[in-house]
Amino acid sequence: MKRIGLLSDTHGYWDERILQYFSECDEVWHAGDWGSSEIKEKLEAFKPLRGVWGNIDGYEIRKHFPQHNRFTLEGVRVWITHIGGYPGKYEASLRALIQQDPPDLFITGHSHILKIMYDKRLKILHINPGAAGKQGFHQIKTMVRFILNAGKIEDVEVIELYDTRETL
Repeated sequence: MKRIGLLSDTHGYWDERILQYFSECDEVWHAGDWGSSEIKEKLEAFKPLRGVWGNIDGYEIRKHFPQHNRFTLEGVRVWITHIGGYPGKYEASLRALIQQDPPDLFITGHSHILKIMYDKRLKILHINPGAAGKQGFHQIKTMVRFILNAGKIEDVEVIELYDTRETL
């Protein structure tokens, strides 16, 4: 059993509550658009880290992370990529690969839209954790926690990071 903390689209913004909400996680995954190496360094110092680079990330992030990260953990086949679409609207350049070798869990970022949906046809759970940074149109910063256990994805939780210190 592995507890996973998932975030994306930090765009260089660090929220200390990440450490609080992911304290019981075994690993942290970032689905791209880190925005700075400092985010990577803070997460690496905190927990084992997996991730991918996003379209805004430069060399400092791209030298540490791939564009696509495919692996199996706790019997769950995972694919993380920044721009991948979602069930019914998969990115055109990935559509054939997804259909030929579907993962159990397909994780994307990029849209800043929190989305958790199941592709019944391909039997894929898709998660986009939304955006944990301030850049973009989203109103609430979001992250996701879940458990991988013996080939199953369990206890998926959405975390909303409201910031009462900001003035509108």
